Amino acid sequence: MKKNLVLSLMVVLSLLVPVFAVSADGAETLVVGFDQNFPPYGYVGEDGEFTGYDLELAAEVAKRLELEVVYQPIDWDAKDMELDSGTIDLIWNGFTMQGREEKYTWTEPYKEAGQIVLVAVESGIKDFAGLEGKNVSVQADSAGLAALEDEANAELTASFGSLTVVPDYNQAFMDLEAGAVDAIVMDIDVAYFQIEGKEDKYMILEEFVQKEDYGVGFKLGNEELRDKVQEALDEMAEDGFIQDLSNEYFGYDSCTLTACVEAAKSK
Repeated sequence: MKKNLVLSLMVVLSLLVPVFAVSADGAETLVVGFDQNFPPYGYVGEDGEFTGYDLELAAEVAKRLELEVVYQPIDWDAKDMELDSGTIDLIWNGFTMQGREEKYTWTEPYKEAGQIVLVAVESGIKDFAGLEGKNVSVQADSAGLAALEDEANAELTASFGSLTVVPDYNQAFMDLEAGAVDAIVMDIDVAYFQIEGKEDKYMILEEFVQKEDYGVGFKLGNEELRDKVQEALDEMAEDGFIQDLSNEYFGYDSCTLTACVEAAKSK
């Protein structure tokens, strides 16, 4: 009898655990895990503050949920540990859904993207065939690395002289500038951001290594928080917030949410 009573109390107490963490000033928070070296989605701005497309979306979601947004930079290859330990509430940072569908609880995909190859103009590399025997760099535990390890790209990856896995794309760019590597496999929007104003030095090969969708990732089974975030995103799509922000960052409406598609149809 005592055992059943204890179990019942444990169940009741577990239901009282808040969905959101509480900050030092008593406000409920939404802790966003992101890679601070992944512009334009999440990075350190010129003013020293965290900014980016995904971080601005997250801030607006938090505002509409009456939460205080907390930006938590993480090591990308430690993101699962951060999520499982509760250090962060979600991962929102150009987070590719393909190949991870069963590892996380996801929102709807909100943006299309893809992995491309960036090279120096003076390298003379014009297409994938030109990568044969070359030294290629990619970020650890990234969608780019997953794409290269995919069977569909086995022949391409096998053609490389070497594949260097680095902790972040800042390191990849330093290696490219120093001539330590010949190419970087990375997200197309990150590549465009990095080479803006430097188009005479760098170029993006026309072929995609892999096309993909971005979503907000939560600990597997955390549907309660996912649903709250999804509801806020849908509201933001209906009133045009996401579309306006996308145009500001990318110059076009990149939103793929069902609510964005429906909003476009109603215009």
